[in-house]
Amino acid sequence: MSGKDVKTSAWSGSRRLLKLLRDQMKGKSTDQDRLRQTVELIARDMDAEVCSIYVMRPGDFLELAATEGLKPEAVYKTRLHKGEGIVGQVAALALPMAVSDAPRHPNFAYRPETGEEPYQSMLGVPILRSGRVLGVIAVQNVTHRHYHEEEVEALETIAMVLAELISGGALTVSAIETQGSLEEREKPDRLKGLCLNEGLGIGQAVFHNRGIVISRIIADDPEDEVRRLEVTVAEMRSSIDEMLTRTEIAALGEQREVLETYRMFAEDRGWVGKITEAIRVGGMTAEAAVQKIQNETRSRMGKISDPYLRERLADLDDLANRLLHHLLGLGDEKPELPDEFILLARTLGPAELLDYDWDRLKGVILEEGSPTAHVALVAQALELPILGRCRDVLSRIREGDTLVLDATNDQVFVRPKEDVLKTLRLNVKDKKVRWEEITAARDVASVSLDGHRISLNVNVGLLIDLPHMHAAGADGVGLYRTEVPFMVRQSFPGVADQADLYRKVIDRSEGKPVVFRTLDVGGDKVLPYWSTVAEENPAMGWRAIRIGLDRPALLRQQLRALIRACEGRDLNVMFPMIAETAEFLAAKALLDRELERETSIGGILPKKIRVGAMLEVPALVWQLPSLCREVDFLSVGSNDLLQFVFATDRGNTRLARRYDALNPGVLKLLRTIADSTAAAGVDLSLCGDMAAQPLEAMALIGCGFRSLSMPALQVSAVKKMVCSLDVAQVTDFMSGLLDEADHSLREKLEEYAKKSGVVI
Repeated sequence: MSGKDVKTSAWSGSRRLLKLLRDQMKGKSTDQDRLRQTVELIARDMDAEVCSIYVMRPGDFLELAATEGLKPEAVYKTRLHKGEGIVGQVAALALPMAVSDAPRHPNFAYRPETGEEPYQSMLGVPILRSGRVLGVIAVQNVTHRHYHEEEVEALETIAMVLAELISGGALTVSAIETQGSLEEREKPDRLKGLCLNEGLGIGQAVFHNRGIVISRIIADDPEDEVRRLEVTVAEMRSSIDEMLTRTEIAALGEQREVLETYRMFAEDRGWVGKITEAIRVGGMTAEAAVQKIQNETRSRMGKISDPYLRERLADLDDLANRLLHHLLGLGDEKPELPDEFILLARTLGPAELLDYDWDRLKGVILEEGSPTAHVALVAQALELPILGRCRDVLSRIREGDTLVLDATNDQVFVRPKEDVLKTLRLNVKDKKVRWEEITAARDVASVSLDGHRISLNVNVGLLIDLPHMHAAGADGVGLYRTEVPFMVRQSFPGVADQADLYRKVIDRSEGKPVVFRTLDVGGDKVLPYWSTVAEENPAMGWRAIRIGLDRPALLRQQLRALIRACEGRDLNVMFPMIAETAEFLAAKALLDRELERETSIGGILPKKIRVGAMLEVPALVWQLPSLCREVDFLSVGSNDLLQFVFATDRGNTRLARRYDALNPGVLKLLRTIADSTAAAGVDLSLCGDMAAQPLEAMALIGCGFRSLSMPALQVSAVKKMVCSLDVAQVTDFMSGLLDEADHSLREKLEEYAKKSGVVI
């Protein structure tokens, strides 16, 4: 039987099973009976001795809700924490797992009450809805069975059906009372989050819900579905164009470029192509295919720890939801909203924010989100407070609750008492005054009280970030992350495409310097068109310059593009993840070869070339004398450097607050770097989270740093600190602290700032 025949046969079985499931759901049996019948049907259709459904419960644990093959008494008794066992791993990764010898798998977790000793193989797939794991379906066999790709796809399709039935209310599972009594739920509450845009907003809670429920999964005629997709995509693009032409959108000015980039996402052929393939190969309806690709994209990008890249996912979520809205014919009608409301959502795209009445909308609270989110940048233009990373916001707040969103102080007050509410209303600042303060800070030079000029630059990764550099009054781009354009494409960009992009970056910088970091992929930043091999510790694995030197053609193409983009203008190029001087010399040799090549073909070289390295690997500190003889500048990547210094995975939530960047050992290391580069006459800067916080930036200046690079939104706050600082005094103060045994110097630095009048 050919591979094509196998796939057709597998999908035929999937359609038959889905028809049986649909018929079953129309019956009058209880929800628990439906769950039990569902696992029986799946086990029988997939020739499995066991089929089980686990549901996600509050507190991040999975509970066995129905089973065929395991002991019935284990239902609603067997529990696994998220990440525990193979089932828990499926939920944690939001990805399917097929294991032919489950008992020998390192994640295997034995539960004696289930009676699963005889079963050797297991296939588990997540039940996903809008990126959220609702549960897991698992099948098991006595034999060491190797599950085929078609079987995985079939079970994923069934999981999609279950997710839609659960979300649409057609199927429920026994609830565990977690919300307490009505009296408890009426009490005032306070939630913490991360400020994405400052401000205070008061209003009633409204949940962002587009009402999307997919009832048809399998297509009667895939080609009809492809045609329906093409028509609907065209309609969606037209509606986005209409939105961009609205007078109030045009008035956004620089932030309008965020929406222009959103429009570019809508034109992405690779994205639409994947949906089309899911229809033709998988036999899905157009809306089911959109949902499938959305789930796959979220699962893949959700593993990326870089907040900047993760936030591009919110734009794709927005587009997928908008496309589903068009496919399902839901129209543009919106429910009646309160005169003043706060919007609650897991994530939100920039266009979705603009769908709401700006006069009534007083703020946004997200379960996810970061300052680099496009929705945060649009919110800034609208002077709208927005709070991100607010855990449990969707479960602890009810529709209609009175909320006071204090984004400036990273908090939201839920159901506050009247006296508290009255006090908070008095703290609302006049928007006009606030905007004038920001504009004034933009035009102020970053010069300390004793005359030291501190260069404040921005980290960017897309063209739409550049207007914010000018708005913030930054000196230039301290770090242009060239990997971002690579990651949003479906194929590797050629030299011409790269050169065109880099040329636009330079043009839009309007004469301000730009430091281009060469491709920093690998680790948690995976290109979608590259095959990857799992690594035990990807942060310390095959990534950044290591890939560039092992694949020199890749690096040479990028360097060639940079040379051509900078013809007649300055080129500042920086190599990441350098661990030894020899690596820098090898990378610089490739640049020299490309310069010779460009000269030989009569090309125009850059006016001036500066070559630097990123110091992220501690080993490089002891090679600074030799390195400083070769580099024109050095940039400390504080995020990776601290991770390696403390032997701490910065993505591990258990260790997130264990070590402090203001540890005396860290600061002494940074002082050593600053002293060595100053003695050698090498320019030094630092980019990373340390540079973005006024207190940490003050400590860095006290350690000898005179150039910092950060997100554009942080420039104003750091600039205010610099203008209130006496550099000579803080340098002397820091010198007396670096040999202390404290866990952190944070409190001592805060006390110094308070006594000295430094604005932090």
